[in-house]
Amino acid sequence: MSPPVASVEQRILLRTATSRDALMASAVLARAQIAARTCDSLCELVRGLEEGAGAIVLAEEVLADPAAGTLAEALGSQPPWSDLPVLVLARQGADSPVIAKAMDRFANVTVIERPMRVASLISTVRAALRARNRQYQLRELLDGLRESDQRKTEFLATLAHELRNPLAPMSTALTLLMRKPHEPAEARRYYELMGRQIDHMVRLVNDLMEVSRITRGKIELRMEAMALEAVIEDAIELSRPLLEGAGHALSTQLCSEPVVVRGDGVRLTQVFSNLLNNAAKYTAPGGKIRIVLRQEGRDAVVEVWDNGTGIAPDMLKSIFEMFVQVSGTSKAAQGGLGIGLTLVKSLVELHGGSVEAASAGLGQGAMFCVRLPLARVETGVPASPAPAVRGWPASLPGTVLIVDDNRDAADALGELLRSMGAVTRVAYSADAALRMVAEGPPPGLAILDIGMPGMDGCELATRLRADPALAGLILVALTGWGQHGDKERIAMAGFDHHLLKPLDLPALISTLVPP
Repeated sequence: MSPPVASVEQRILLRTATSRDALMASAVLARAQIAARTCDSLCELVRGLEEGAGAIVLAEEVLADPAAGTLAEALGSQPPWSDLPVLVLARQGADSPVIAKAMDRFANVTVIERPMRVASLISTVRAALRARNRQYQLRELLDGLRESDQRKTEFLATLAHELRNPLAPMSTALTLLMRKPHEPAEARRYYELMGRQIDHMVRLVNDLMEVSRITRGKIELRMEAMALEAVIEDAIELSRPLLEGAGHALSTQLCSEPVVVRGDGVRLTQVFSNLLNNAAKYTAPGGKIRIVLRQEGRDAVVEVWDNGTGIAPDMLKSIFEMFVQVSGTSKAAQGGLGIGLTLVKSLVELHGGSVEAASAGLGQGAMFCVRLPLARVETGVPASPAPAVRGWPASLPGTVLIVDDNRDAADALGELLRSMGAVTRVAYSADAALRMVAEGPPPGLAILDIGMPGMDGCELATRLRADPALAGLILVALTGWGQHGDKERIAMAGFDHHLLKPLDLPALISTLVPP
């Protein structure tokens, strides 16, 4: 019977000059609790190397064996992380040509002269094993890096695929609109198609940014008491198009009494919507999905069940990791980057809870269970929805300066705000914006892109803030960068607000107009 892997990798392979030496060395190592295997020949020792070893101890006499060449070949074919220690027990006296040759043939050689003290042998062997353990750590690191690199490669391929999906219908719709004039009613469906695909692309990018912020601990939660029933209902509404589009039957089993937790309503809604979306994507059309809410001790428990593709047992733990895709199920999913569960786990843990997956195997459906600590209060305050935007609010400045080196983006935003009743002035560089401001009239609101060549948006904001004639100017940063460091730099430049591209118009209005 083969010994356990751990002991195999830690053991010493012995090839001594005599059987008596072998017995003595084995006994000494055994008393020091070091596993050893005595080999009757170098060929047997080489076979032992294939199974694993922490170090080799050889007597000088056996190096004359013709099989020493085979040992040298085995040591020369080690993987890059491995440099197996070889301890040679040398005869006392003048330097031996056999020892010199061994030091040339074997890379990691330590020579111990006989007779030796027991303490010297033990300390040398332990030092060799410590060095070997560091090699094993390097092996694990390299294996982890290879696995991570493979996951990232698969993730980037998925990302490219998912971004191409919405680009294809958008490109087709634009071609149709440009080939011939269309009646407004006919053209509207193409505009709506492009709007849906843009929304999808925005969600993909937002998910990527969200994972980045959460995994680096750069997200802030607005904690308050809230009923989970209301959160789940909001999540169902968000996921309803996907559920109904696939013809899934959704059933709910909620508590008759409010189940109250302390949390961020928007983030918790995101958690359960992601779980419902995940169930919908990995369940064949016409499937069954069930969501259950109950109290269990001091926890609120939410379970999302489906009868979809299921999860292999070896994937249940790693399914929440970044870049992990469940093998054999990606073709069943209707889009997505596979990072939804990473978001779920991170957000749940930020709320002091936990999430786990369960499945009987592939093709057997799955269940995701979220546990959150119960709150002592009874009610939560729902967040008020963003107002619908029909026109430019009278409370906002009528003249808006838009600065962006992307001409299409600047012109389109200018046209949009003009259609709402605002007076807009558009500049494609910071220098042009400064000239425009100097010519007058002064704007009351400026929307600045940050990442412009030359003078960027932050430097432009600093220059505008230094102009006494613009004392009441409202500055809004519009950028694709949302990291914590970017926010600090933007705030220091004097901006009043920071919004991410593409511009969410209701968010802009609700930010500028106090409730």
